[in-house]
Parts: sequence; C-alpha cells; structure tokens
Amino acid sequence: MIDPAKQAFLTELFEAAVTAADARAALAANLPARPKGRTVVIGAGKGAAQLAAAFEDLWGAPVEGVVVTRYGYSCPTRSIRVMEAAHPVPDAAGLAASKALFDAVAGLGPDDLVVALVCGGGSALLPSPPEGLSLEDEQALNEALLASGAPIGVMNAIRKHASGIKGGRLAAAAHPARVVSLVVSDVPGDDPAQVASGPTVPDGVTLADARALIAARGIAVPPQVLAALADAPDPQDPVFAHNEVHVIASARLSLEAAAAKAQAAGWPAVILSDAIEGEAEVIGQMHAAIAREVIAQGRPFKAPLVILSGGETTVTLRHKDGRGGRNTAFLLGFAQQIDGVAGITALAADTDGIDGSEDNAGAFADHSTAAVMRAAGVDPADALRRNDAWGAFDVVGAIFKPGPTGTNVNDFRAILIDG
Repeated sequence: MIDPAKQAFLTELFEAAVTAADARAALAANLPARPKGRTVVIGAGKGAAQLAAAFEDLWGAPVEGVVVTRYGYSCPTRSIRVMEAAHPVPDAAGLAASKALFDAVAGLGPDDLVVALVCGGGSALLPSPPEGLSLEDEQALNEALLASGAPIGVMNAIRKHASGIKGGRLAAAAHPARVVSLVVSDVPGDDPAQVASGPTVPDGVTLADARALIAARGIAVPPQVLAALADAPDPQDPVFAHNEVHVIASARLSLEAAAAKAQAAGWPAVILSDAIEGEAEVIGQMHAAIAREVIAQGRPFKAPLVILSGGETTVTLRHKDGRGGRNTAFLLGFAQQIDGVAGITALAADTDGIDGSEDNAGAFADHSTAAVMRAAGVDPADALRRNDAWGAFDVVGAIFKPGPTGTNVNDFRAILIDG
C-alpha cells in the first residue's frame, strides 16, 4: 500500500501547482484598461465560472456577460451569467451556450470592451455546427477525435474548420469592440490559439493543413463533416487588429511552484518538461524507465529527488465502456514498469480535478501497486487494454479525488524517489 506520508506530500505538491493557477491571482496581474463604454465578459472552460467570479470582484465596475463551464463546475456570480454544458462530448446545452455568447457580443461598438476568459475544456463546451451540419455531426466528430489518440493540437486544428465559433470566429463577431483574451493554458507550448480551440484567437492553420492531419493519422471523420470543412478566419484580418491576448496561467508556472514547494521541504526537484505529449501508457513507461535508472545507476539524476512533468497525453480508445482517463492510464503503464522496484512513489492527476470519465483527478502508485492489483484479481495489462485504468486503481484504493479545482493547466505528474 502507498505510504501515507508520501501520499500526503505528493498531494501538497499537486495543491501547490493548482494554487499557482488560481483564478483570482492570475487575473489580478492582467486586468485590461477600462473602456469608455460597456464591459462584456464571455468565456468557456472548466474554470470559466471561477474566472468570472474573480473578475467581478477585481473589476469593481459594472460588468455583464456569460460564460459556460462543465456540469457541476459552476460557482456563484453576481452579474455574469454562468451556463453549464457537457464535456467531453458536446450537448444541446452547449449549443445554447454558444448562441448566448454570440448574443452577448452582438451590437457592440468601438468604445466597448469584451473580456474573454478562456481555459481548457472549452472545445467541447462550445458546439456550433456550421451551416449544413448538426449537433449530432459535431458530436460524432468529437467522438472520432477523442478515440483517435491524436494530440490536442491536432484535434483542435480540425475542430476549428468544422465550427461556427472556434478559430477566432467569436472575436470576429464582437468587432468593432476591443477583445482582450485572458487565457489559462492547458496545452503543450501554451499557444493561446489552441486553448478551447481559440474561440477568440485565430491561428494560421489552413484548411489544407487540417485535411492533411486527418489523412496522415487516419482519423475517422464522418464523411458529411469532412465535406463541410471550411477555412477558418485569417489572423491578419483587420477585425483582430486591436485585440489583445495574454496567457495568465500555465503548466510551466504550476510545475515551477510545485518544484519550489518540494525544495522548501528538503527534496531536490527537476522538471522534465511542461509539454509532454503522446500515448499515456507509453509516456508512463518512459517516466518509469527514468525512475528505475535513478535508482539503479544514479543517473540522469541523483536520489533523493522529485521528478515533475506536465503536458497532455492521449489515450486511444479501444473499448467504449472503459473507465478512467489519461492520467490513470499513464500511471498504470508506470506502475507495471516499477513493479518491485522499491523507493518510487508517484501521483498523476489532471489539474482540473477530473480525469476522463469518472470523478477522480488521477491516482497514486508505488512499487507494490501492480502486485496488489494482481492479488485483488485485476491484471494491470488487461485493464489497460480495456481502457479501465480507473477500475484497476479503484480496486486497490489508490484513487486521487480532490474534486473540481476551478482551474485547468493540464496534466500534473510527480515522482518521488527516495533511493
């Protein structure tokens, strides 16, 4: 079983990472200049409600608008309306939310200010099928993308060409008002145009690029969607000329906060990267190989230490009835590779508090985890094949469940090596 003291310490590191992405602190340092006219807030993502509430407190002036978040992620606001919708597959409530966002920015003038509060999860929360497509078509596209195992950048590049709101279209609708996008990044590399598929931030990915990505990866995009793909707005379009974009929180800043927390407690810390992508199971195996090398050879780092990493892994779905997400899949791959190697304890979790289909953020593992699973009648390798990493960790009582955090800077991984 996991050492309670190590589990508590890893939890403290997770909390430090989440605190570094706190909505109020991130916004306070990035408030835009006040307009002569109205201030309208729009937003989308798993932390959008918390961002909206914090903005109201900090702005200290009349404000209006609407944001959309995932079911169960809302919080009280005064004048900004909070709507809820489905994630990761969009639903009719998301369709209504997209319309409400367009309504909020309609008819604005050059003296008005639109503040876009954008964070991870917005891609699914803002369905807006273009003419000729239905919500069911967008749902089918989303399911095909999620099942493909493609990196988030690839998925979002395709989504932008099959949407009426993504790829900067919402900002274009707000013209001639000035749009200031305040972005909490959950994507590797912190490209704001990728977060929530950039409803207010256009990018240079062309329709030809999107089609090439679909073909190269063999993604099963429904034929009617493939035929309806269209050009996204050009970033050089004059309607975007006076807009601003600021990344106010990211995985990099959160990992640095966790590293500082570890070092203050006497544990040297190294950050592998804040932008790791790839199949979750394989990335878990890679991390395990590094941890084993530290134990066996004292390289590339010396124990004791904490190894930290972030980014966004993916899971190729083989069984639709599986439970869990990319962080539990990462950790199940990791646990099998450190089986019996004492001195290694790890936490992998999503910083928004929810990893995939269940209500946990991730899980814990150490050298005994795989053996305990087998003793409980669960084959870890078979659980991975069935996309049921959650079930494997639940059986051994190693699920990590902090609840929704109100922010989202993607995956958080901490590996404690005491040698």
